[in-house]
Amino acid sequence: MPRKPARMYTPIRGQSYTRKEYMGGVPALRITQFDAGSRDKHFPVSVTLHAKEACQIRHIALEAARVTANRYIQKQAGREYHLKIRIYPHNVLRENKIAQGAGADRISEGMRHAFGKAVGTAARIKRGQPLITLRVNHSNIPDAKEALRKAGAKLPTPIRIRITESEKKWV
Repeated sequence: MPRKPARMYTPIRGQSYTRKEYMGGVPALRITQFDAGSRDKHFPVSVTLHAKEACQIRHIALEAARVTANRYIQKQAGREYHLKIRIYPHNVLRENKIAQGAGADRISEGMRHAFGKAVGTAARIKRGQPLITLRVNHSNIPDAKEALRKAGAKLPTPIRIRITESEKKWV
């Protein structure tokens, strides 16, 4: 009987922490835009980046993936593309910072009341969920695949790229 492959990444545990109105401040989102390129133009092909495993993707990693894909496809296709980030980082990440240096043992409280401060946000991703979609013309399919491959290298999960013909225009 074949063994089930081990999961590569730590599983997501616990409830999500998303109610920002109760928090004393959350760092600003690093993602500058969720849509890039020609939004209103119809493109016949959609190339989509999917996650192979469930994970959390930090907003910094999402922005790095967006910049990488956008820069590559813009050089290759000009303005003949539409890039869309399909996820939003709602989950607030906390960190209990420990004091470092000389005399830190007398100042630090250790694990007493270790709730932590908000340090950033992340998107919780399910297995197979679409992350980034590039809509292009037929001639730019190899460039779109390469752009999404480069973007996938910035993300903390294995990725799969799927190509579909798009029937309708979506905004």
